[in-house]
Amino acid sequence: MKHFERTQLAYDVAAAMQGKTLFGDAPNGLFLASPRRTGKSTFLQSDLKPVLESRGVVVVYVDLWADQKRDPGDLIAEAIAKAITQNLGFVAKAAKVAGVESLNFAGWMKVDATRIGKPDGLTLTDALSMLHEITSKPMALIVDEAQHALTSEEGENTMAALKAARDRLNTPGLVQLMLVMSGSDRDKLLRLVNTNGAPFYGSQIQRMPSLGQDFVDFVAALIESERPDLMPVNRSMLAEAFELFNARPQFFAAALGNALNPLTSLGGKFEAQVLHAAQAQLHIDEAQMESEYMSLKPLERAVLWRLLEQGNRFRPYDAEALQFYREKVRLTQTTPAPVKITPPKVQTALENIRTRSPALVWKSARGEYAVDDAMMHNWFTSRVSTGRWPPQANLALS
Repeated sequence: MKHFERTQLAYDVAAAMQGKTLFGDAPNGLFLASPRRTGKSTFLQSDLKPVLESRGVVVVYVDLWADQKRDPGDLIAEAIAKAITQNLGFVAKAAKVAGVESLNFAGWMKVDATRIGKPDGLTLTDALSMLHEITSKPMALIVDEAQHALTSEEGENTMAALKAARDRLNTPGLVQLMLVMSGSDRDKLLRLVNTNGAPFYGSQIQRMPSLGQDFVDFVAALIESERPDLMPVNRSMLAEAFELFNARPQFFAAALGNALNPLTSLGGKFEAQVLHAAQAQLHIDEAQMESEYMSLKPLERAVLWRLLEQGNRFRPYDAEALQFYREKVRLTQTTPAPVKITPPKVQTALENIRTRSPALVWKSARGEYAVDDAMMHNWFTSRVSTGRWPPQANLALS
């Protein structure tokens, strides 16, 4: 499907990052939260990056989910190294054309870019200073799924190094290094900003605006241009379907493709088919989460329940938590015998639900926990608000 441009949003974000908005904190770092598959990465790469580049900014983009087997710190260092290598190549070519036989840039040309961030290589701060000196341009580092950096010690050190680089390169009224940290889970991203030990303590998490009616109108206009026989497209029905898809363009586009394909269409109004597909997907998502929850052992369910309920206030081993687990696990017993729950047992339960596939729990390098998929928290909240928690209440922890 043709890309839906969010140009105005990109211009607004770029202006905030460059310090051109009154009282904005974006020059100190922009932290954007948006659920998975809602168009966040597409916006960063296809809208924000081109706008920044049009303003003379060197943009370095790295997705920490691109290779989850590698350390996040290595991925960030590699992206910076790649930008340095590319720009050194441009400078060398320009110098050759100008008849200059050698360039030094205070020793930069002799630096091994592959050792950036390593004990025997350039620090990230020096590497970013190098990139700035080579290009003579402001820089923007966009780290997608930034919360993944917190899963390793090296990743945490990298975040601290980026903060140090920001402090060195930026001065009041002059922004030379812009940082964008995006994440699919606000609770996880908060760990970059919400404690004294957090690398960007004091910064604010911004919720990225979801795609909405303007996107639906864009899609409807595309359909009408390609299929005039379907005019007028029922935009309100498509908007309802898109909302049920939790504003996820990929699922919406797939449903549209099936409804408009004569080989897969069920007949009738295609808008009604898309709405039906959205309702079906909602049931599938909820059934999947319920199945995953119910497949856990009693203590594992109790621990996950506590995590869902407490969010970033979750403390797995305190007295209140242990009592909570005892009460929930006791429901599974046919006799009222006391339930012995110890911190080691809780730790084992946490590791089981963290390492299973798919993982239900995320853990930072500091031992902080969060639900791996924010959609599960939405599912939990919805069921609690409608009196349907726990799943199969009469057998919830059997």
